[in-house]
Amino acid sequence: MPEEDTRPVFFFDIDNCTRMSMITYRAEAFRLHQEYYKTYGLAIEGLVRNHEIDPLEYNEKVDDALPLEKILSPDPQLRKLLESIDTTKVKLWLFTNAYLNHGKRVVKILGVGDLFEGLTYCDYAGRPLICKPAEEMFHKAMREAGISDMNKCYFVDDSALNCREAQRLGWSTVHIVEPSVTSPPQQVCKYQIASLEELRGIFPQFFKEEN
Repeated sequence: MPEEDTRPVFFFDIDNCTRMSMITYRAEAFRLHQEYYKTYGLAIEGLVRNHEIDPLEYNEKVDDALPLEKILSPDPQLRKLLESIDTTKVKLWLFTNAYLNHGKRVVKILGVGDLFEGLTYCDYAGRPLICKPAEEMFHKAMREAGISDMNKCYFVDDSALNCREAQRLGWSTVHIVEPSVTSPPQQVCKYQIASLEELRGIFPQFFKEEN
């Protein structure tokens, strides 16, 4: 009988950081995107509810149609950081509001897809759409990652909404706010960083010892 996996899980968000830099919206489209994102946690959720947009068609025409290979490239620094995490001590898991195809495509281009043990994504074919920051989405991620203890869940995301909910649930949460982004008026969770490299100092117990 295989030994039970008792490792904590580190959930990494992958979608929002790249998406907004890739698409130029007209003023009204941008306003709606922001409104729906703030209300539902995912712009497509508002489009489905209020404009009868088919989410799978949206994914095909927008996310899958993006020329990601021209926009993104392998990220050796990110790979080095992830490789320095001791996966005998913690499980690495992707947690995204994007659809499966887009999520896999992004991490493949970045050259880090093989470093994660799984991916929890927003199922655009499901009704209703369940996405972060809905509590149900966090429970889904835990089920799929094979963990039941909230205190053993670690999470990094660039969305204040998502980080606030994760912390409320008891996850150890890190809000990444890059230098080009305005920080929230008040810190939304215990940790706020400007770069993923800062994770080394926050969670040294998960990193391999340097020789």
